[in-house]
Amino acid sequence: MSNRLAQATSPYLLQHADNPVDWWEWSEEAFDEARRRDVPIFLSIGYSACHWCHVMAHESFENAATAEYLNANFVSIKVDREERPDIDSIYMEATVAMTGHGGWPMSVFMDHEGRPFYTGTYFPPEPRHQMSSFPQLLQAITDAWNERRDEIEAAGQRIIDALSRRQLAEGSAHPPALTELDAAVSVLMQDFDPQSGGFGGAPKFPPSMVLEFLIRYAVLSDAAHAPEALDMTERTLEAMARGGMYDQLGGGFARYSVDDRWVVPHFEKMLYDNALCCGCICTSGG
Repeated sequence: MSNRLAQATSPYLLQHADNPVDWWEWSEEAFDEARRRDVPIFLSIGYSACHWCHVMAHESFENAATAEYLNANFVSIKVDREERPDIDSIYMEATVAMTGHGGWPMSVFMDHEGRPFYTGTYFPPEPRHQMSSFPQLLQAITDAWNERRDEIEAAGQRIIDALSRRQLAEGSAHPPALTELDAAVSVLMQDFDPQSGGFGGAPKFPPSMVLEFLIRYAVLSDAAHAPEALDMTERTLEAMARGGMYDQLGGGFARYSVDDRWVVPHFEKMLYDNALCCGCICTSGG
């Protein structure tokens, strides 16, 4: 039997239309239902190409016992981050603020006003690697909601207040001076992986915007680190193209490499990632 998502337009939501979870799309009606039943809201955000989204769907959202508990104790909302980047952005900021990291699937528990009080990403069906199981988490959230509601709502409000006080850094009205660009490239040189290209360790994402900056920097007259900028760009692009990141059969780059040598790809490809990578390759003359 299909759930409400059978009427959705998003391909990602349609993938969950046959789940036993009584999913709602993001809507005022879903929040009204949570108020009427006086239960918390479980918000799950993902996208079609997300590997771990499908893993959690198979392990938990297709599980009859887990779905029965969710249906009895929560109003569950499913969101496609590519269809609603506005919602994704808000709750990703909250997730990173509360846990120190983010990702998808994003799992958010919130009150009737949309204030998050517990967030995370993937949760396994049983305890694993010092991580609570998803059923254990659901039980703990239910107990806290029923026994410590005031604390939960206060915590949610504190998160909202803290995020609202954060201010984005504003750039100068004037373009950066060459000395500032030199300093930025110096920092990148320190983070550059001379063995495998790229910056930092695993996992490694295609540093498209960084490479575009280095290419544009290298053509400036009097750029102090122009040779180094071009060298970092060429070595990174070559390592990406020669490694497992590049799909030799279907073309295009995977979203990121699991290891630090661009060998083992994470098996998903995103159009916007590849558009940025192509832009860097074309700009570099590759």
